Amino acid sequence: MHQERLPSISVSLAVLLFACIPVQADNAEDANKSNNPLNFAPSLNLQDYYSPELYDTNAHTNDLLLRGTLPIAPSDFIGMPQLFRATLPISTRPDPLSGYSTGIGDLNVFDIFLSTFKGVQLGVGPLITAPTAEHDELGTGKWQAGLAAVAIDASPGGLLGALVQYQHSFAGDSDRQRVETATFQPFFIHNLPEGWYLRSTGTWTFDLNNHTHYIPLGFGVGKISKVGHNIYNFFVEPQWTVDHKGAGLPEFTLFAGLNFTFGR
Repeated sequence: MHQERLPSISVSLAVLLFACIPVQADNAEDANKSNNPLNFAPSLNLQDYYSPELYDTNAHTNDLLLRGTLPIAPSDFIGMPQLFRATLPISTRPDPLSGYSTGIGDLNVFDIFLSTFKGVQLGVGPLITAPTAEHDELGTGKWQAGLAAVAIDASPGGLLGALVQYQHSFAGDSDRQRVETATFQPFFIHNLPEGWYLRSTGTWTFDLNNHTHYIPLGFGVGKISKVGHNIYNFFVEPQWTVDHKGAGLPEFTLFAGLNFTFGR
């Protein structure tokens, strides 16, 4: 599927949905639950990364992430609580022939085992990425496996922590390049009155195979509201790249999303 340069559809959709959400009294506990990647509750996230400017090119990119998280209670077989998270991107990338291609990208899943240490929430577990992309430019063409680890310190003031992921290709299209990547996503959430909060969650991305990287710094704002037992969370976070190596990497990214946390 080819398209011309268009604003992010998902950002507009998120704004529309946010405007329709009834607002009730919110507090720091609800904000922490909605923003905490280790919160033990089912959730659904719609998150969009729109990069209108890339280094050394006039192209742009967009990634709409469809993400679901499912908690798994301890059992006789596995005595630890787990969080299973799956992320399916719908991506837009320049087509090598002309225009742009839009379609499903590579599916990423991980299974996090939860614990605590001196009041800090910890999670670690395996991850796998499947080559589900509809077009070559939307994915790697490789099966990848690795590890994900999360640490979160929660307080009434907000959240402080990080998510680290590492993966390496082990199978797939033999004509495609091997893949080895690492990401580091710090979480800085500062709660404000009436459900508002400030955030910075830029993901540092390192392509270890090609020796390229980019490090974005984000500063955004979000608002949570609660309807019944469900929490709705809308946010916008502009991100500026403060260090990079390589061409075709984002100079600036508009990150926006709508997160649903159910029944907790």
